[in-house]
Amino acid sequence: MLDEFWIFPVLGVVAGLLAGLLGVGGGLVLVAALVWLLPLHGISHDAAMHAALASSMASIVLTAASSAYAHHRRGGVLWPTVAWMAPGLVAGGWLGSLVAVALDGAVLKWGVIGYCLLAAAQMAFGRARSGGGGVVPAGPWMSAAGAGIGAVSAVVGIGGGSMTVPLLVWRGVAAVRAVGTSSACGVVIGVASATGYAFNAPAGALPQHAVGYVYLPAAIGVAAASVLAAPLGSKLAHAIGGPALKRVFAVFLVVVAGSLLLQ
Repeated sequence: MLDEFWIFPVLGVVAGLLAGLLGVGGGLVLVAALVWLLPLHGISHDAAMHAALASSMASIVLTAASSAYAHHRRGGVLWPTVAWMAPGLVAGGWLGSLVAVALDGAVLKWGVIGYCLLAAAQMAFGRARSGGGGVVPAGPWMSAAGAGIGAVSAVVGIGGGSMTVPLLVWRGVAAVRAVGTSSACGVVIGVASATGYAFNAPAGALPQHAVGYVYLPAAIGVAAASVLAAPLGSKLAHAIGGPALKRVFAVFLVVVAGSLLLQ
């Protein structure tokens, strides 16, 4: 039995760095790690996948907020775009969490594995056009896109960066501003999804220290450390180029998918 909670802040440092640096991946890493760790804290294997997703979404709120604030200080968040996407993100995040609560843990696990592989392929081989920096995507279609991003994010336990960033860059937004805007969108997704997981879980889904499927020691431990690490990731994102780093991280996502297969 693992009695110490120190591992959760360690995971938070990793998640925060990834959120600030790439705008993607922190949630996927958290889900894979928590699926292994939560049973050691008294959570049944049947509920571990749901708890991992829910706890990841809850922690993403502060992780993404810290990253978004760091990017905002550098002028890297397109707030009008966030405002247009927010209604869809809320609706999609809430509905996605309802779907996830109703699904079997094994189905959710395969969904996360598939998404890891898709995200890895996109990062390794995707060829995004170079953004001009002056584009601010807006309009109802951005709200519609937000609904889809929010729903998928809730089901696989992420902040949506691996969908939001490519979408914005495709629209002509500079890559670093796409990451900052994605971080702000992640706050909205995290709040909507975590609320859904917390209040729509079956009664007594988890043991003590939980609200619905959200395991508080994991969510709080990860969030507290990630708040400190995300600004460093943001600073690095503004200082270095990303192609080689993204390919390395693509390999890492394949490893994450493999760890879930072995779980």
